[in-house]
Amino acid sequence: MITDVALGRILRQRWGLPEETQVARHDGGMGSRTWIVDCAGRRWVAKAVAPHLADQFAKGLQVASLLERAAIQSGAPSPTDSGSFTADTRDGCRIALLTWVPGIPLTGTGERQQRLMGATLARVHTALQGRSVTGAQRFHWVTPAASHLGLRSWLRPAVAAAVDALTDSERRPPVRPSGLLHADPAPGAFRYDPARDRCGVIDWGSAVFGPLLYDVASCVMYLGGTGNAGPMLDAYCAAGPLTAAEIADGLPVMLRFRWAVQADYFARRIADNDLTGIFGPAENEKGLEDARRALLASIV
Repeated sequence: MITDVALGRILRQRWGLPEETQVARHDGGMGSRTWIVDCAGRRWVAKAVAPHLADQFAKGLQVASLLERAAIQSGAPSPTDSGSFTADTRDGCRIALLTWVPGIPLTGTGERQQRLMGATLARVHTALQGRSVTGAQRFHWVTPAASHLGLRSWLRPAVAAAVDALTDSERRPPVRPSGLLHADPAPGAFRYDPARDRCGVIDWGSAVFGPLLYDVASCVMYLGGTGNAGPMLDAYCAAGPLTAAEIADGLPVMLRFRWAVQADYFARRIADNDLTGIFGPAENEKGLEDARRALLASIV
């Protein structure tokens, strides 16, 4: 991944930032690294992603840009000197300079935070209705025959059963609303600015077109399950494109599939010995174990 010195050079060459620009390492995600960039009273986040995520990342920035134009803070990209949203490094990493979204990341703790999450996700889905991004990934991407799902004896059967249940559900009417998704709206992706009473959503790492219920199920998963996510669901239903009846009907199957996505993701990382963004293999193992417990509980 790119060094701090190399990043500073690229920011000067491609974004025209001056020599005195301050760059400080922020943190790393699974497949990315970020820096806080300060210059002349302005702040951005520079984000670099690994080569295999580069194309998805560029498309996700298009979604963030759509939201910014709809007055939803999303960490939209600042264009380079040539007008593109990203710049490539010699080793294939892709860099973007993202608008700083002020505020604090939510944790999903308490009714107030959950309602902020639900209402903000509803605003996002509403703003993106009818919008598209060329080349957006189509739902869904889980292949039960994938080789990495042979990693554990329980893994392939559990993932395949979740995929089959989703397929059966999608064959039955009514057809649920679809659109551009965040695809991973964890609480920390929501940033609340108390000074302006505004909540934005960051981390648009890809452009995915699929059922809106997938994003809702993702929030529920991160909040600890349906029984713990009532305020978030109520707030979403009050303002979102999905009705309470649509959510109640489809959520159990979609939540099970969302855990299958987690199982697929962490199994692939373990099989590839991918330690990007984590301290060691134990974190991948924990992610897979959490998915195992949830998937097995869903069929009891």
